[in-house]
Amino acid sequence: MGELRLMKGNEAIAEAAVRAGCDGYFGYPITPQSEVLEYLMSVKPYETTGMVVLQAESEVSAINMCYGGAGCGKMVMTSSSSPGISLKMEGISYMAGAELPLLILNVVRGGPGLGTIQPSQCDYFQATKGGGHGDYRLYVLAPASVQEMADFAKLGFEMAYKYRTPVMILSDGIIGQMMEKVDLFDPIPRRTNEEIIKTCPWATTGKTANRERNIITSLDLDSAKQEKHVFDLDAKYKRMQAEDTRFERIMCDDAEYLLVAYGSSARICQKTVDVARAEGIKLGLLRPITLFPFPTDEISKLAGQVKGMLSVEMSLGQMVEDVRLAVNGKIPVEHYGRTGGMIHTPAEVLAALKSIIIGG
Repeated sequence: MGELRLMKGNEAIAEAAVRAGCDGYFGYPITPQSEVLEYLMSVKPYETTGMVVLQAESEVSAINMCYGGAGCGKMVMTSSSSPGISLKMEGISYMAGAELPLLILNVVRGGPGLGTIQPSQCDYFQATKGGGHGDYRLYVLAPASVQEMADFAKLGFEMAYKYRTPVMILSDGIIGQMMEKVDLFDPIPRRTNEEIIKTCPWATTGKTANRERNIITSLDLDSAKQEKHVFDLDAKYKRMQAEDTRFERIMCDDAEYLLVAYGSSARICQKTVDVARAEGIKLGLLRPITLFPFPTDEISKLAGQVKGMLSVEMSLGQMVEDVRLAVNGKIPVEHYGRTGGMIHTPAEVLAALKSIIIGG
């Protein structure tokens, strides 16, 4: 049996990380995600499970501590908010190149620059297009509830080890700060060093009697070998698309118009669907749960059914580019959003749909 609690999203993912068997958390405070580190320091998992919890001197230090821990096969996590994630991007790129598992939480705030501490979805490009340098992608999960913040901690670690890759949970200030009931899963025992050596043969765990010492690096001065490595990474990303694309359909079966939204925007749009249906407008909602891999095939299929789509985001329009690529010109695709930390209402989304899509 699980355990029911009333928790903030930031607290829920911190508790879930402990329960998932996390070996180490390395972070640095920044609004609106500071509760992750504060919660971990308050429950002191280092006294109960042996999990390391450390506030580094900077975001750059934190991500490189994750690099070291992951290189030893340890289950590690970091969290930050938009400008802090930017500082971590070099290390994230290194870890993607070295094929190391990592769980990253980004509780997005408005930007660019230091921007605002209010919620936003303006980091979509940074999360889904790599964000750092080189040909790489992250597996990206977008929670729409406190429950999913907890669930995605466990799922994120599973995907990180399945694909040997950094995984990002792209949340925002609404989901991170709001309080909801959450059903916490039962704790999973942390792996022993013997289990790590057995399940992570690539890890640097020292020279043993039956194997040489592994070296973790993303550097290769042989261009041909590096090209092969990048092609191998791309094959891994294609496997993600084939095996682990996730989405939710809401009132899509008979829909004539479609909203596409993730995270907090999807919660708002679900109410918009209810209001539109009450007015006789057959509106549906497609919620991407994974932003990469993106539910391209499902959106393409729905493009053959509906008359138009509206991508709803708390940004000037970033996900809309992926929606348009999926639709490939079959029907009109437009964008509606607020930015700078402003949040749209269900009524505003419906008014935009009527004006931009139905009226158009």
